[in-house]
Amino acid sequence: MKKDVSGTLGFVSQKDIVYNKLLPYADILDDESNVILGQIKGNLGRAVQLREIWPGVLFWTRKLSTYIRLYGRKFSKEDHVLFIKLLYELITIDKLEISMMQGLARLLINLLKKTELLSREDLELPWRPLYELQDRILYSKTEHLGLNWFPKYAFVIFYFILFFRYFPESATQEMLEEWRPLLCPFDVTMQRAIGYLELFLPTSLPPELHHKGFSEIPHLVNLFARLANDNIGYIDWDPYIPKIFTRVLRSLNLPVGTSQMLVPRYLTNAYDVVHVVLWVSALLGGPSKQAQAQLRGLFNSITSFFHPSNHGRWLMKLMKLLQRLPASVVRRLHRERYRKPTWLTPVPDSHKLTEADITAFVESMMQPVLLAMFSKTGSLDAAQALQNLALMRPELVIPPVLEKTYPAMETLTEPHQLTATLSCMIGVARSLVSGGQRFPEGPTHMLPLLMRALPGVDPNDFSKCMITFQFIATFVTLVPLVDCSSAVHERSDLTAVEREMCSASAEFEDFVLQFMDRCFALIDSSTLEQTREETETEKMTHLESLVELGLSSTFSTILTQCSIDIFKVALEKVFIFATTNIFETRVAGRMVADMCRAASKVHPAQSLKLLVPHCCNAINQLTVNEEVLSEEELDKELLWNLQLLSEVTRVDGDKILPYSTQLVQILQLTLHLKCKQGYTLACNLLHHILRSTALIYPTEYCSVPGSFQQPTQDYLPIKDWGRPGDLWNLHIQWHVPSVEETRFVFYVLDLILQPELLRLQRYAQGERDMTRDDVLQSLSIVQHCLLGAGSLFPPLRGEPIPELVTSMVNLGETNLFTGVSYDVSRENYRDAICRVMRQLLHHILEHSEDDTKSLFSIIKIISDLLHFKGSQKHEFDSRWKSFNLVKKSMENRLHGRKQHIRALLIDRVMLQHELRKLTVEGCEYRSIHQELMRDLLRLSTSTYSQVRSRAQSVLFTALGTYNFCCRDVIPRVLEFLEPDRSDVTQQQFKGALYCLLGNHSGVCLANLHDWDCITLTWPAIVRSGLSSAMSLEKPSIVRLFDDLADKIHRQYETIGIDFAIPSECRAVAVQLQTSGVPLPPEPVPSDQEEAEGLRKQEEKNLDSEQPWKFEHIAIGFMSLLLRDDHPLPSPAVLFFVKSLNHDSLLVRKVVTSWSSLFPLSFFLLFPLPGGMKEMAGLIAGDRPDNQWLQYNSSSLPRTQQDWEGCTFVEKTHWGYYSWPQKLMMYAPSEEQPKQGLTREEMTEREQIIYDHFSDPGFINQLIEFLSLEDRKGKDKFSPRRFCLFKGLFRNFNDAFLPLLKPHMERLVADTHESKQRCVAEITSGLIRGSKHWSYGKVESLWELLCPLIRTALNNITVETYADWGTCIATACESRDPRKLHWLFEMLMESPVNGEGGSFVDACRLYVLQGGLAQQEWRVPELLHRLLQYLEPKLTQVYKNVRERIGSVLTYIFMIDVNLPYTQPTASPRIKEFTERILLRLKPLTEGDEEIQNHVVEENDVGEQDERTQAIKLLKTVLKWLMASAGRSFSTAVPEQLQLLPLLFKIAPVENDDSYDELKRDAKTCLSLMSQGLLYTEQIPLVLSVIFQIAGSSSWHARYTVLTYLQIMVFYNLFTFMSDQGAVNDVRALVIRLLEDEQLEVREMAATTLSGFLQCNFLSIEGPMQSHFEALCKTRLPKKRKRELGSVVDTIPSGGNLVRRHAGVLGLSACILSSPYDVPSWMPQLLMNLSVHLNDTQPIEMSVKKTLSNFRRTHHDNWQEHKQQFTDDQLLVLTDLLVSPCYYA
Repeated sequence: MKKDVSGTLGFVSQKDIVYNKLLPYADILDDESNVILGQIKGNLGRAVQLREIWPGVLFWTRKLSTYIRLYGRKFSKEDHVLFIKLLYELITIDKLEISMMQGLARLLINLLKKTELLSREDLELPWRPLYELQDRILYSKTEHLGLNWFPKYAFVIFYFILFFRYFPESATQEMLEEWRPLLCPFDVTMQRAIGYLELFLPTSLPPELHHKGFSEIPHLVNLFARLANDNIGYIDWDPYIPKIFTRVLRSLNLPVGTSQMLVPRYLTNAYDVVHVVLWVSALLGGPSKQAQAQLRGLFNSITSFFHPSNHGRWLMKLMKLLQRLPASVVRRLHRERYRKPTWLTPVPDSHKLTEADITAFVESMMQPVLLAMFSKTGSLDAAQALQNLALMRPELVIPPVLEKTYPAMETLTEPHQLTATLSCMIGVARSLVSGGQRFPEGPTHMLPLLMRALPGVDPNDFSKCMITFQFIATFVTLVPLVDCSSAVHERSDLTAVEREMCSASAEFEDFVLQFMDRCFALIDSSTLEQTREETETEKMTHLESLVELGLSSTFSTILTQCSIDIFKVALEKVFIFATTNIFETRVAGRMVADMCRAASKVHPAQSLKLLVPHCCNAINQLTVNEEVLSEEELDKELLWNLQLLSEVTRVDGDKILPYSTQLVQILQLTLHLKCKQGYTLACNLLHHILRSTALIYPTEYCSVPGSFQQPTQDYLPIKDWGRPGDLWNLHIQWHVPSVEETRFVFYVLDLILQPELLRLQRYAQGERDMTRDDVLQSLSIVQHCLLGAGSLFPPLRGEPIPELVTSMVNLGETNLFTGVSYDVSRENYRDAICRVMRQLLHHILEHSEDDTKSLFSIIKIISDLLHFKGSQKHEFDSRWKSFNLVKKSMENRLHGRKQHIRALLIDRVMLQHELRKLTVEGCEYRSIHQELMRDLLRLSTSTYSQVRSRAQSVLFTALGTYNFCCRDVIPRVLEFLEPDRSDVTQQQFKGALYCLLGNHSGVCLANLHDWDCITLTWPAIVRSGLSSAMSLEKPSIVRLFDDLADKIHRQYETIGIDFAIPSECRAVAVQLQTSGVPLPPEPVPSDQEEAEGLRKQEEKNLDSEQPWKFEHIAIGFMSLLLRDDHPLPSPAVLFFVKSLNHDSLLVRKVVTSWSSLFPLSFFLLFPLPGGMKEMAGLIAGDRPDNQWLQYNSSSLPRTQQDWEGCTFVEKTHWGYYSWPQKLMMYAPSEEQPKQGLTREEMTEREQIIYDHFSDPGFINQLIEFLSLEDRKGKDKFSPRRFCLFKGLFRNFNDAFLPLLKPHMERLVADTHESKQRCVAEITSGLIRGSKHWSYGKVESLWELLCPLIRTALNNITVETYADWGTCIATACESRDPRKLHWLFEMLMESPVNGEGGSFVDACRLYVLQGGLAQQEWRVPELLHRLLQYLEPKLTQVYKNVRERIGSVLTYIFMIDVNLPYTQPTASPRIKEFTERILLRLKPLTEGDEEIQNHVVEENDVGEQDERTQAIKLLKTVLKWLMASAGRSFSTAVPEQLQLLPLLFKIAPVENDDSYDELKRDAKTCLSLMSQGLLYTEQIPLVLSVIFQIAGSSSWHARYTVLTYLQIMVFYNLFTFMSDQGAVNDVRALVIRLLEDEQLEVREMAATTLSGFLQCNFLSIEGPMQSHFEALCKTRLPKKRKRELGSVVDTIPSGGNLVRRHAGVLGLSACILSSPYDVPSWMPQLLMNLSVHLNDTQPIEMSVKKTLSNFRRTHHDNWQEHKQQFTDDQLLVLTDLLVSPCYYA
């Protein structure tokens, strides 16, 4: 695009929409856009300065986004920056209501979208306001209390804004300082901090950030991926690559190994495929080539999962990976080679992808993609992958696809194969046809493919038919169908391939004719008579209409691309077919008419000459006698000719004019036929004639501009195969209505429309009678006239309606020019129709309201009168959708820059034209619209439900179109809901409710973002409940009210009351108004106006009170109106407090949430003196400078003095990693606002609450209600009630304690679930509410609470233990542990003392765990005490206590993490604990093995031997291992490894559930540990342990080692593979175990080996094969003849047999490792194996198994696989694979 300052614009545009330049009226667009942009700049600036957010700013920002839709970013760079700054300021206004913010944010995203337009120098935005906004919304303190209602999807928007990180250089440092204090891995805030880092960090960072290492938090993948992608070549990722790929492989969650135990813990590492793909594609290339090698490894190891016979949950993820990766690499290539350079970081040459890199990448992907073509999820993903791969390397991609396609076209029995291969061929079509230097022979496949695809046009198989149409259409669009075989003789400059193409092109004519024959056959077999019984419907079924669409679009594509010679033949053929048969008009007729239309569209002159005279004559002859006009059933032939004529006339307007007299004559004949079918067809004819003369549209869509009519000497069509259209020389042929055509249109209207309108008008005035059918017929004619010529009628005019909304900014409408200048001298038919329709409507509603068909018709006409300018919205939407689909399936992402084919580009220009016609947003609301809206409202509340619903949908559309008309409509709707009106019918009532409810997409009147409307509607809805006239019990009405309440609740978002616009914002606005071109016309507002604006803004922010009626809906609405920025009026407080004891459960529930209304008393904060001194270098963990935060029993604040001198830090995460810049603390109690006010000092609102809660009666009833059961067994601890009590105790100190105390004591003694829950809620509220009490009060509080909690814990039951756990955890959350020392000391007293049985013990531990877990790293001392206390008790007998202890241990050791840069913890450490445990397990590890399997638990009191004790201990330890595998952050490998030998001994081999708990646990533990993540330095440790066990004497252990190994290697594949030593060790181990004396172990070793071979961990190389072959040749001792009577074991034992078996197993492992193909070494191995078929058992068994498996997996594609064998080998094989006869 030329960047010069163009004459009319006067500025350099940032980036327009290019398609605008191709419109027929392109020359006036510059002036138009300048006027509009000037208005927008002026008014937007003015509105901001006048502080008028609503409606001013909102109205003009909406205009701005429409402007961007129509013209692209057509403004200068200064304006662009100013717009962005203004919006950024507006979005971050404090208290701006969310929905407004969303609208503004969408616009901001749009402005920021094209990053290349603005560099960092042009634009810099501060990050903090955005972060505060994010914080306010995502972590809102008041939303869950119901004070603010945010819509669900507010967050998406942030993600986008942050995508364009234009933050200043210093931002990174500031961000890290802000969020480092949050990084504490044991706290929820970690997630939050990571989320922020991921969103905000600018990724063009200096490398000092990269020390952050890998954290196990999945979210960071996004950050790393972005980092890698933005800085390709600036970061050396090589050391991390094995880690990265191992992580990727693990995140695919593939099922592996023989035991198939997938542990749910891994669902947490599921990274998002999108980020993974981005990261991987950024790692490719560069000097080291390491990433490509790993990627090949990754695909090799998972290829077999893509085979269509495999299916599972993981499949979707794999397919996504497959589809996204090539696209991502293409995007990168485009960025490196084809994109215009921008300010974004360029890729250095050393790291660009070389040709070799691309080839390697494509090769590594081909195998999985070819397998995925036939996958169960459909071939779409594979097709998209192939499309992108073929762009890079057509010669590698297309041949294998072709090899699959040709046989698929030949077979008749596998339709799925055909559809799959065809859809993949469609993907690679462009690369195939255009050939190019990489794949020159591509185009020669084109004709054979087309010819073979013809049989797919098959009436019996619908999906095959559709994909064939799509296939043919795709290929034909790319290629001009011109016979240029003569060029072979005439030209000498052709290459061999070109000669071949030329001579092949002679077959095109043949192809077209054969295709037509196929279509005729399809049509014959789908006529109505054949496909329907007499009784069924006459409409087309959905499938038939799809086929019709496919057929007509494919046929018209073919004709468009034909040369004129082929066209003439085709036209002749269609003409004969259409005129020699007579078709019924529903199904077959439509298809034939479509084919004729296609022909006449392409070459109108030739086609019309044949068709129009023929049809006209036929019709004239058939209507010679008069009776025909009044017949109910018409002659088939007449109908068919009418249908044909009506379709053929949809062509270029000026070609119709020569036939105008004939056509008008036919219209006059047929429009008044009696038969409905007849006059409908005639109306269509009228519509099409008017439409083709009145509209603007392109007339041809050929793939090459001009036509193919030049001689082959100078123009060779085959050069244009697959050629993209050239945007700058499209040469679109537009049809613009000429003077004659317009004259013709108005002539037809005067002739036909005028008399109809007169008839209807006289009927409406009662001057003449008409039957209903006549009225309907007239309406139908009117409607079709309007549809045909609507684009020539000027819009409705009228006086604008004043005073709907007051604004100091101009809110006028902007008119767009759409290529028609209205002719004012002629009659405006839109007004005329409007006048008559309103008269008619009133007449019908008064006299014959049951004439619904006419009403439907009138509603449709009104809707067209309001909105129709020549195209319909829904048609436009579907065309836009299909345009995008086609574009996607044929685009070329590699070269980019709009390289689409010409037809698509023309289509896009046409869509741009229609978009301009349909843009109606923000029209002025005039008097004529008001009248029509009132009519619609009347229809929306009429008697018949269908009429109502149609009218309502038109009404909703209109409401969205005209500015502020809702304010006019709402009062009228509400009139119907007045309770004291007796004349409202039920239907009207329902209609009015529906009008308030709105449809799913449009406006909901009950819920506008506008206080004035809500003050009207909500009270009205509530009042309507008092209406005596309505039977409100009627279910449909009840349901409506529910929906309405529900929708308001769902959609309501807190509406802003006060809008303050900050001064920076106004400064930007002034700049906007005075800057640049085009200069805004509006003057900068004067000072009085500004002052006026301020006054209005303040008026808006005043409170308004209303009387409330009691209804659930009312309470619901009120709870929506609670706010956090305005205190409630006192009457409301009173009402709410009273309702706490309302009789109805629903009301009580809603009101509890109101608790949050206690005005918070604010506490002062002050920074700690002299910020904390950081240690040198950042280190997380326990450091001297955060020691004072930790719990220390020697220095607890136990006196008033200590209490006041102690500095409490409530937030747990501070100080773990670093300190915040300013650490805020609560001020000492003297400086706080006064606590414990007396009643006189309170405000009125507080007094109300105080009085109620000091009244014993009120409290009794309240407690009574709160301890009722709501839903049996479903009740949970309710956070809302907890907040209620927390608020009470926080704001009124301990004023109500004396009253509550007896209740609490009573309830705690009662073991009922609901009573216990109620106490738990009050208790936690008390503990949290006492945050700021004085020491004395706190101390007395604990004297009351400690005994209470003790009692509660002794009374604990199954139902209540969760409630108490929640209670204590809630109470401890974010509290300084030193403040709660009473609680902790009490809980620590003696949790496991056996009183009350094992259950109570387990519960006590649970509750304690809840409290400690909230405190995380700040209570190391307590954790040590607890561990000392628990250690002797680890040998518990009871299972539930054991499990609980296991879980508590997890929490104790959770703090012991080894992350990089973390101090060793002061909390207990796993290492020391494990050592102590191992000592106590000695008796088990040393003793001989078999006994412990049979140990029975004795529960006798006697002293048990060490051994039994050790077994019990082991059980608890297993529980701990299982619990910690799922929870802790990093596996503590070295310590747990010492337990492995023991586990291997116990774990059972068979899958059997009857084993005792010990064995099952051991097995689970192994499975969990094998899936753990290993670091490189840990691998040797693990392997050494495994070797040690593999040498053990128990075969169970050796067997289990193998299963463990399978899983461990797969889940850490790349980490292993990067360490060659480890690979060799594993191989040696497996091969050694192949020769194990135990049969099971040998077989398992073979399975393991084949698995390793299959995922390419090991490769099949010579030495290994020869080793196996040598083993196979081991001699077996000769069989001795059996002497009679002697019992001799016939199986020869001994080493020889074992070795021979090992060799055979080794070979079979190799064979089974490639289940889906036949590599070159396989035939020979099979031959070697077959020799052993008759060896002794167990060898014979293994060989048979292998052969049958081979047969099973290779059976599907045996035809291909056969090619690999020689004939002799095949003979042997066939003998082997055919099972031998049993009788021989």
